[in-house]
Amino acid sequence: MSKTDKLKARQPRGFVDRGPADVAATERMLSVIRESFSLYGFEPVETPFVEYTDALGKFLPDQDRPNEGVFSFQDDDEQWLSLRYDLTAPLARYVAENFDALPKPYRSYRAGYVFRNEKPGPGRFRQFMQFDADIVGAGSVAADAEICMLAADTMEKLGIKRGDYVVKVNNRKVLDGVMEAIGLGGEENAGRRLTVLRAIDKLDKFGPEGVRLLLGDGRKDESGDFTKGAGLNDEQADMVLSLAILQSGDVTELENIGDNRYRESNKGVLDGMRVHFGNNETAATGIAELEQIAALVEAAGYDRSRIRIDTSVVRGLEYYTGPVYEVELTFPVTNDDGQVVRFGSVAGGGRYDGLVGRFRPEPVPAAGFSIGVSRLYSALKAVKSPIVDARNELPLVVVTAMDNKSPEHMPAYQAMVSALRQATGEDGKPLLRADLYLGSSGFNAQMKYADKRGAICAVIQGSSEREAGTVIVKDLILGAELAAASRELKDSAEHKARQAEAQFAVPAAGLVEGVKRVLKRHA
Repeated sequence: MSKTDKLKARQPRGFVDRGPADVAATERMLSVIRESFSLYGFEPVETPFVEYTDALGKFLPDQDRPNEGVFSFQDDDEQWLSLRYDLTAPLARYVAENFDALPKPYRSYRAGYVFRNEKPGPGRFRQFMQFDADIVGAGSVAADAEICMLAADTMEKLGIKRGDYVVKVNNRKVLDGVMEAIGLGGEENAGRRLTVLRAIDKLDKFGPEGVRLLLGDGRKDESGDFTKGAGLNDEQADMVLSLAILQSGDVTELENIGDNRYRESNKGVLDGMRVHFGNNETAATGIAELEQIAALVEAAGYDRSRIRIDTSVVRGLEYYTGPVYEVELTFPVTNDDGQVVRFGSVAGGGRYDGLVGRFRPEPVPAAGFSIGVSRLYSALKAVKSPIVDARNELPLVVVTAMDNKSPEHMPAYQAMVSALRQATGEDGKPLLRADLYLGSSGFNAQMKYADKRGAICAVIQGSSEREAGTVIVKDLILGAELAAASRELKDSAEHKARQAEAQFAVPAAGLVEGVKRVLKRHA
């Protein structure tokens, strides 16, 4: 191809590449999550990236036309297929298809990428990873309580200490009851209900007054952009806002919930909900379910600092039918604008009793939650969790090929790298990773290659070492430290002694022991 005809290397908008450090750290994180979920009796299942579009259903927020929000295409038989937008809808199809063969209640977990066909933006991607746990076939809210406890335990196993997270629980039935009370029940009001839910979800970001604007005519931000509101009158907005700030926000905003005792315990929040919204039958059912969840988690030793009833939780997906929950990280971080903010939500879920039943003649209750892996990974880096620390990787050793243009010497280099790969510690586990240089460049380029790979040391054998039956082990970390030393320090006896340790010869048969000297030095 001519220079003008060559393809331009470019990444699609809304998608990201991940380097080896990110991939390795994510794998360690996923391993911890799997172990946590397994302790609760969940078993793995894997579903394909692609499902029939009608099987996924139209449950994404803002979905006003058939394929909005999803990537879709037609098969050769003109059937519409879509990339999955979450891991829950495919699970519903899988359970329905294998219903008679599965134990019920059925506990499963899944990890994988999901896809959203929406406008990308800062921190908003079209492909991202989720890790889900679900219980299908359990109608009791004990399943919801179990999932909330699982979420709390998993955060702590990942290195997020108690007090830096909270699992917040609400119930869509309470929200539905309030919607009925203000005249927004029924299918004809589905769009306005979604606008109200979105407004409540902005409480932490905009505060009570900002939410009130979104519940009314709308809100204009600092840039002048206008967000159209739900069009509620003052009385309707007061009722919705009173629910949202019963537990969160400024409880003195409205006189009828100005009693701070409602915020002191899960029981206090539930009492406040019953006083203000318990006269609606739907809301009363939801409050009773929340009371059961609170009793179950408290009996298991999870106090309100870990799992709490919180009336501001709404969740965006339309298939939730009962309790909903979010895992919020409460520690402060500095955003791109230099402002100190709370990290926010990294996981969420709820009860979806109608999703599996779309495929079955009988209703099938279900509940589950999903961890946003990429966002959680950012959180673990913020708290310096050892799980995402690159130092947890096995150290890398590069075997250079000084005579790489002479094929007869390559078997000897291959034998060296093989011996290193078989090296184990006292526990029988591998000690290191080993890489044989397979390029055609000279020695200096090979050393630059080892540096770029982040190798801890390099193994060198040229013709003189081969004749002497030795190899040279070069400590790249110590070598870099010595090279950066000041001129005065370089003239010292200590510096010269350390230089002898930075590069030393060992018998070829003692290669592994020589490399172990370097590993021990930087343990």
